[in-house]
Amino acid sequence: MKAIVNGKIVTPSDIIHGQALLYDKTIRGVMAPESIPHGTEILDADGGYVLPGLIDIHIHGYLGQDASDGSYEGLRQMAQGIAANGVTSFLPTTMTVSYDELRQAFAQIRRLMDDSLASDWMGARALGVNAEGPFINPVRKGAQPGEHIRPGDADFLREYADIIRIFTIAPEMPGNLECIRQMASLGTLISMGHTDATYVQAMAGIEAGVRHMTHLFNGQGPLSHRDPGAVGVALADERVSCELIADTIHIHPGIFGLIAKAKGDQLILITDCTRAGGLGDGEYKLGGQSIFVEGAKCRLADGTLAGSVMRFNEAIRNMWHNTDLPLHQVVRMATLNPARAIGLDNVKGSLEAGKDADIAIIDEEMRVQTTILSGRVIYNSEK
Repeated sequence: MKAIVNGKIVTPSDIIHGQALLYDKTIRGVMAPESIPHGTEILDADGGYVLPGLIDIHIHGYLGQDASDGSYEGLRQMAQGIAANGVTSFLPTTMTVSYDELRQAFAQIRRLMDDSLASDWMGARALGVNAEGPFINPVRKGAQPGEHIRPGDADFLREYADIIRIFTIAPEMPGNLECIRQMASLGTLISMGHTDATYVQAMAGIEAGVRHMTHLFNGQGPLSHRDPGAVGVALADERVSCELIADTIHIHPGIFGLIAKAKGDQLILITDCTRAGGLGDGEYKLGGQSIFVEGAKCRLADGTLAGSVMRFNEAIRNMWHNTDLPLHQVVRMATLNPARAIGLDNVKGSLEAGKDADIAIIDEEMRVQTTILSGRVIYNSEK
């Protein structure tokens, strides 16, 4: 048995002071420090926040690696690297590449999913695939390579239904509504993204089975009072959860709070991080294209935004510092909300008794001190 003491325990509805968190492989409960059983291993949080492990459901790469590379060692390096950012679970995210490349990537992600269940795994755990494309609209492709865009293909998706947790599709493109209808019954989270849909077309997508929005405002037509488009539908429809890249570049921080008020517990923070994450300025590759990183900005040569280099703990800090939201609500956006969206909130996303003991200890500036997966320390800032 183990216990975390001297920490501020962040729950979905509050922050608990002066109590201890008891756990082994799963959370056992919150109790007074004086009630901790004799012989329990003690971890001192040194006054930091004790959070559920962060869940990044949209991350392409990190430390020079990319999920679309189809490299097992690259995926493993990603998993180990993001543990330093408080991440305990993630969806390696592919992009619009060829079917051959996707098949190779999916095979290696499946292997990572199996291996990350091991009792000695030292990295974030892979929960499945987020397939961002290739069923998108070329008009809103952003940094996605256009030569591999194709119509929705339910047969291809069904081959990997056991590992694909989310896939992105533009509902207005020919044949894509039928693909959505066919996939809606399988339990996969269908996301609208890289889309130029009108309000009517976006609503048709939702009626067919769309329940999610890929990085809200990015890769979509603008919100307009005459035709609210996909953005307006996603903000207004209670059936739709929305991703947000809170790096203050993809979305102006002045509307973080407005988006949060509109979406509540259906708002999900993501990084959309590229292989340049965790590295310095320079030129990198994304889907075969050159991307250029300068500070926190990641762009194609023509200036198009191309993902981010943001660490996930920074997303929490940015949302917290740029709104009047309480910290526990912001933390939900990176823990319980994504867990619920992909159907795993029964075991992940909060520090409730019986759930996996996935924990992050973070200081007042959202710097990660310790990351714990299934009760084991997989990152410590002092080592």
